[in-house]
Amino acid sequence: MLSREENELLTRTGPGTPGGDLMRRYWQPAALSDELSLDAPLPVRILGEDLVLYRQSDGKPGLLGLHCSHRGADLTYGRLEDGGLRCIYHGWLYDVNGRCLEQPGEPAGSSFHEKIRHPAYPCVETGGLILTYMGPGDPPRITPYPFLEGPPARRSVTKGLSECNYLQGNEGNFDPQHLGMLHRHDRVKPGSAAWHHAGFPHATMETEETDFGVRVYTVIPISDEENLVALHNFVLPNLSAFSTSSAADGYGVNWHVPIDDEHHWVYRIQFDRSHDLNNWGDRQLASGPDLFDHGYRRTRTKANRYLQDREEMRDRSFAGLGYDFADQDACVTEGEGPIQDRTQEHLGFPDCGVIAERTLLLRCIADVMAGREPPNVVRDDAHDPVRELVARSEIVPCSVDIRTYWRNGVVRRHLSSAV
Repeated sequence: MLSREENELLTRTGPGTPGGDLMRRYWQPAALSDELSLDAPLPVRILGEDLVLYRQSDGKPGLLGLHCSHRGADLTYGRLEDGGLRCIYHGWLYDVNGRCLEQPGEPAGSSFHEKIRHPAYPCVETGGLILTYMGPGDPPRITPYPFLEGPPARRSVTKGLSECNYLQGNEGNFDPQHLGMLHRHDRVKPGSAAWHHAGFPHATMETEETDFGVRVYTVIPISDEENLVALHNFVLPNLSAFSTSSAADGYGVNWHVPIDDEHHWVYRIQFDRSHDLNNWGDRQLASGPDLFDHGYRRTRTKANRYLQDREEMRDRSFAGLGYDFADQDACVTEGEGPIQDRTQEHLGFPDCGVIAERTLLLRCIADVMAGREPPNVVRDDAHDPVRELVARSEIVPCSVDIRTYWRNGVVRRHLSSAV
């Protein structure tokens, strides 16, 4: 259980909030690469700020404040021309750094435009995402996530809208116990983590802090000789990495990016180090064509009670919410309210990962407030905090030391990157 003050620190991410200051120390996704064309700007809202994302004529992205510095017109209606974004109201022209290049109507020789510094944030396009840095000072290096750096054929990237605070979604990813309940249905693959959780619900769990965040070990006894061991990871400040059957030598990532305090985007990434995914995203859409509309908004929503089917609950699924994990997760995390009141909860043993995540986030917020740099911020090429980021789920002999179990995945990563 958190105090009301702690809950506020963790969930409020707008400008000037301690939690928002922490979020702004890291690169965050602003959009999918596929969302942004050369033809039109894109309105985006991130961390409570309204912005406009656009491509320059050379294809590089820029991110500016939504409202023109002159009289506040909406720049998403602007013209992409002359190396920048031009407001259609009075013609002020901005470059990606927020400098005003032209002000039609000003007297010849006027230097007024040189005094304008429009809000602007640096952008980098990588791994199918457009990332932005919204914090103070010089941007850090982008954390060297393998899922951003690998070949496009070994990665699938999409996103979906979640109508609740970002932390609810992120905590749901770091909660292995729910796999065998919420996600139990007749299509769950035998031998998967969800399948074993359903059959052997009394797992043991341990957590440890890492350079990137927190790792949780889940151990499920299968027999006298074997355990299922699963690794889940919380990655600072708002990611999770978990094993998935879609990536035999990789993992899935959910990146929970606040739109504001009551809505967030979940950027969903499937990544495999050594195998092509063979249009994994297309196959997902084909298996559930009504999952999202064209605006990346879920068709199962609170307004239609997530299309829960009580007949389905009889013998096909535990929750009656179809077969997609994301739909099932949305129902329970959005059902906690726009911002969960954590002063009213009662945490148990399986919540050890959630507790460790919150503890670390609160400490990182305190670090930023004190002027210290938080973990998983990269300032030089030699620093690789995600070198030991591994997500696995396997049956192993009981003699295996779970505290070193993940090292085989690190060795595998380095071998594949050397090929």
